[in-house]
Formats: sequence, C-alpha cells, structure tokens
Amino acid sequence: HVQLVVSGGGLVQPGGSLRLSCAASGFTLVSYGIGWFRQAPGKERVGVSCISSRGSVTTYADSVKGRLTISRDNAKNTVYLQMNSLRPEDTAVYYCASDFRPMNWCSLSAPAYKGSWGQGTQVTVSS
Repeated sequence: HVQLVVSGGGLVQPGGSLRLSCAASGFTLVSYGIGWFRQAPGKERVGVSCISSRGSVTTYADSVKGRLTISRDNAKNTVYLQMNSLRPEDTAVYYCASDFRPMNWCSLSAPAYKGSWGQGTQVTVSS
C-alpha cells in the first residue's frame, strides 16, 4: 500500500521545538520532491517548506525562515521537518506530500503535488 505516514506532532510551549517525520511506505522517496504544508482552523492549506529528490534544493515560506529546517534521509525513506522557536501562530495540522520529480525541483504549491499525501499531524503551540 503506497502511503506517507506523518508523525511527531504534539503540544509544545512557545519557543519550544518539535521534529516531524514523513515516512514513505510502499514506494521509495529517492525520486520524489516532498513538500510540507499546514492548515490552521478556518484557513487554507499553505506550504511551509519543500525539498528536492536529492536534497539539493530547499525552499521555505517567509513566515518560517530561520526557524524550520527540512531534511531527508533517502536511506531511511523519510523526510524531516525540524521546527524550532515555535510560535502560537505555528499551530496547525501539518501534512507532507510527494510528487515524482527526479530533478532539482520542489514547490510550496499544494496543487503541484500529484502523488501521496500524509494523514497530517496536529502541532499546537501554547502555554
């Protein structure tokens, strides 16, 4: 069964850290660009970060630059999103998505991802 499994969310105080994982099952991520997206209640899903298939290209939304770091370990078939200095406005459900792009490509646009989407994990930043 082809799927992405997202984990690592939770409740954290402002200024805290979390690391999200996006693990592929049933396929290998090595030729896929991966994007991380988030959706807060009542708001649209927006892209926060993405990484190309080999990790040579990364992109961040302005709102998370300097605080979030995306990385991938193709040997473990997993992409990570390290989130530091978290703020209440980072509260959202976080999703990862894949698209078959064996090249230096990634995008923060959700419609660009035609492959699998993870189920989402809740991140809540609150004191």
